[in-house]
Amino acid sequence: MKTIYAALLAGSISVCAISTVKAQAPQTETPAYKLYRATTTKINDLVHTKLDVRFDYKKRYMYGKEWVTLKPHMYPTDSLRLDAKGMDLKTIAIVKNGKTTPLTFTYDSLTVAIKLDKTYTNTESYTIYIDYTAKPNELHVKGSAAINDAKGLYFINPDGTEKDKPIQIWTQGETEGSSCWFPTIDKPNQKTTEEIIMTVPKQYVTLSNGRLALSKVNKDGTRTDTWKQELPHSPYLFMMAVGDFKIYKDKWRNKEVSYYLEPKYAPYAKDIFGFTPEVMEFYSKTLGVDYPWYKYSQIVVRDYVSGAMENTSATLHGVYVQGTKRELDDRYYDGGRSTIVHELFHQWFGDYVTAESWSNLTVNESFADFSESIWAEYKYGKDAGDAHSFDAMQSYLNQPDAKKKDLVRFHYNDKEDVFDLVTYQKGGRILYMLRNYLGNAAFYKGLNIYLKTNAFKNGEAQQLRLAMEEASGRDLNWFFNQWYYGAGHPVLNISYKWDSATKKQTVYLQQTQDGNVFTLPIAIDIYAGGKKERHTIWMRDKADTLTFDVASKPDLVNVDGDKILLTKKTDSKTLDEFAFQYFNAPLFLDRYEAIEFAKTRQSDKAAQKIIIAALTDKFYQLRIKAINAAALTSYDDVRNAGVPIIARLAQTDDNNLVRAAAINALGKLKASGNMNLFKQALASQSYAIQGAALNAIGMLNPADAIALAKQYEKESNGALAQAILSLYATSGTDAEWPYVLKAISEGDPQTQFGLLRKFADFTGRVKSPDDAQAGIKFIGDFGLKYKQYGVAPQIATLLTNVKDARTKLGDTASAAAADKAAEALK
Repeated sequence: MKTIYAALLAGSISVCAISTVKAQAPQTETPAYKLYRATTTKINDLVHTKLDVRFDYKKRYMYGKEWVTLKPHMYPTDSLRLDAKGMDLKTIAIVKNGKTTPLTFTYDSLTVAIKLDKTYTNTESYTIYIDYTAKPNELHVKGSAAINDAKGLYFINPDGTEKDKPIQIWTQGETEGSSCWFPTIDKPNQKTTEEIIMTVPKQYVTLSNGRLALSKVNKDGTRTDTWKQELPHSPYLFMMAVGDFKIYKDKWRNKEVSYYLEPKYAPYAKDIFGFTPEVMEFYSKTLGVDYPWYKYSQIVVRDYVSGAMENTSATLHGVYVQGTKRELDDRYYDGGRSTIVHELFHQWFGDYVTAESWSNLTVNESFADFSESIWAEYKYGKDAGDAHSFDAMQSYLNQPDAKKKDLVRFHYNDKEDVFDLVTYQKGGRILYMLRNYLGNAAFYKGLNIYLKTNAFKNGEAQQLRLAMEEASGRDLNWFFNQWYYGAGHPVLNISYKWDSATKKQTVYLQQTQDGNVFTLPIAIDIYAGGKKERHTIWMRDKADTLTFDVASKPDLVNVDGDKILLTKKTDSKTLDEFAFQYFNAPLFLDRYEAIEFAKTRQSDKAAQKIIIAALTDKFYQLRIKAINAAALTSYDDVRNAGVPIIARLAQTDDNNLVRAAAINALGKLKASGNMNLFKQALASQSYAIQGAALNAIGMLNPADAIALAKQYEKESNGALAQAILSLYATSGTDAEWPYVLKAISEGDPQTQFGLLRKFADFTGRVKSPDDAQAGIKFIGDFGLKYKQYGVAPQIATLLTNVKDARTKLGDTASAAAADKAAEALK
C-alpha cells in the first residue's frame, strides 16, 4: 500500500509534498503499547474461499453466501473462530456430501465462534457455509491517518445523486477490512485460494483477483461474473470493484495487463499506465522470479481512503495517478508513476511472499519503497534513483519522533501505526544501503532466495537475513540488529586536519546521537594530485580518528563516497572543497551538498561558481534547486551571470518543471522587459509553464494577469488552475469570489493547504457578509478535518485575522462567526 497524507510545515499554513506515509504521532506507552504483538496463532488454516455476492445500492448492503474450506493447522480442534465485522449472520452450516447441517455459533459483532460438528485433525479439511449480509455503512470502525476509513466495502454515489460522480463499488482490505464484507480469518499469516461470483447491473464491469472464468447475462438485467484466484494469497488482498469503467487491454509476455478507468480518462490509459509491462519485465529479470500471477490489472476509483493498494493481480489506485496527457507531462516520476511501480513490486513483496504479521510489515512496505528508487535508477539514471532515495531519507530524518521506533516493531498502540515513515522511507533507504554493502549480484541473489524459499507463504526479517547471508556468505546479524531491531540513526560529525610537514590527512568522525553506537562501513575518497583513491573503513566506536598518507594536500576528502549512509551529517568541508566536490565527485548528492552549502554564501566567488554551473546541471532537479537558490536580487555578479542562463532555460529547457521554475525566478525580478517572454509562455501546452507565466505577469501587472486568467478559467488544470486561484485570492475582487470559493472547495488537499492563507485574506476583505461567512465556514471545517495533524492553532490564528478584518468593515455577524469557528478548534 502507498498511503497519502498532507502535513503542515511548522509555523505556517503551507503544504509539504504529498508523502507516502501517514503523519508521525508520538508513541505514548499506553497499556496497548506495552503489549507484545505476537504473530497470530494458527489454529485453523484457510484453504479455499468461495463467495457469491449481490449488492443493494439503496440500502448499501451486500448479500453474501460463502463456502470457506479450512483445516486444523497442527492440533485437533472442534471449533472455529472467524472475523466478521458488523454482519447479519443468518445461517452457518457444515457442508458434507452436498448437504448442509446447521452449526451452533455465538457472535459479538466482530468475531463469530463456531462449534464444529466433530473434532478435526490436520489431515482433514472441512467446508463451512455462511449466509450473511454485510452492512459497511452501519459499521463503526476506526480508520487511521494512513488508511482513513476501515469499513472494507464502499458504495460510491450509489443513488446517483452526486453530479459528475460515477456510481462505483470497491473494497479495501488492508489491514483487516476484508472481514467487513466476508467472514474469514483476517490475518496476514493466512493464505487461501479464492472464487468470487458477483451479480451486478449488466451495464457495469467488474474486477477481482485472478481470472474472469465466466460471465453470464441474466434475464433480470443483471450479469454474473465469476472470478477465480487459483494461487493462494492473504485475505486482506481480496478485492472487488464494480462500475462504469473502460478497459484498456495491454500485455506482458503472454499475460494480460489491463487498465480500468472512468470513460473521461480512458483515452489516456496508455499515457497513465502504459509503462507497466516494461516495469514487469525489469522486476522479473532483476529478481529472477517472473511475475507470478495470472494477470495484472490496475483500476482507478473515486473517494479512495488511501493512496493505492496492491490487491493480488488487481491494484486499486486513487484518482491522483490519473490525468490527461497535458497533466501527465508535468508530473514526471513522482507525480503518480512512483506509486504505480511501488504497487507492482508488492506483487512479489507483499502478495507472493507476505509479512507474517504487521510487526514485520517492513518485508512488504520497505521493499516497495525501495523499488521506487531502483526503477528510477534503471529508467531515468543513477541521479534519479539516488535523488528519490535521498528524498525518502530526508522525510524520515525530518520527523523527530521517528527515531524512537524500531523497523520491526513488536510494540504499538494500533496495527495502523506501523504504516509510517520508518516502515516506508527509512526501510527503503536501509535496503538501498544493504544493496550497496553487498553488491548488486549478492543482494539480488538474496532476494531471489527469499522469494523462492517463501513462495505463496509468509516471511519476516529474519528470513530475509538468512537469505542474504546465504547469498553473500557474510554474517549480517550486526546489520539487522541495528537497522531492523533497533531504532534511530547515526548523527555524524566530520572534521579534517592536514599536516603539510608529515603529509598526513586526518579525518575525525564522531557519532553524537543518544543511545547506541552504529557500526558503519564507510567509503572515503581522497582526491589529490589529479587522482582519486578510495579507502574503506569500519566505524565501530563513538569517535574515530583516521590518518592517511597523501603526497600532497588533498583537494577533497569525501567521507561516504557512495553517499549511501542513512545518517544526519554535519561535514566541515570548506567552500573551496565543496566547489571541487561539485565539479569532480560523480554523484547526485555530491552536487546537491555543494549547492546547498553555496546557496547561503553567494557573496563568495566560489559559491557563485557553483550556483551558476548548477543552473545547467545534467539532472533537472538540481537545475531547479540552483534556479531557486540563485540570489538574483542580492548580488550583481549572480544576476549578471545567472539571468541570461535562466532566461534561456525558461524558453528552451526540455523539462517543463525547470522552465516553470525559471519563469518564476524571472517573475520575482519584476523586470518589465520579461513581459513578452511570460506572455509567450502562456501559449505552452504545459500547465506548469502556463501557471508560472501567469504568476510572473501577476507580479508585474495584477490587473493584466486577472484579465488573462479569465481566458484560461475553463481550460485550466494543474498548476495553471492553482495560479488562477492564487491570483484571484491575492488580487481579485468580489467578482472573482465565486470562482475562488468553488475552486478551493473542490481542490485536493495540497491545493487547499497551499492557498489557505491567501483565501483567509480574501475572506477578510470580500464585501458580502454572506460570502465572508461561506469562507469562514470552509476555513473552520478545514481546521476540524485536519485537526489531528496539529493544524488547529494556525487555523485559529487565520480565523482571528478574518475576525479582525471583518470587524474593521463593520461586519459584526461575520466577525462573530469567525470567532465561533476559532473557538471550535480549541
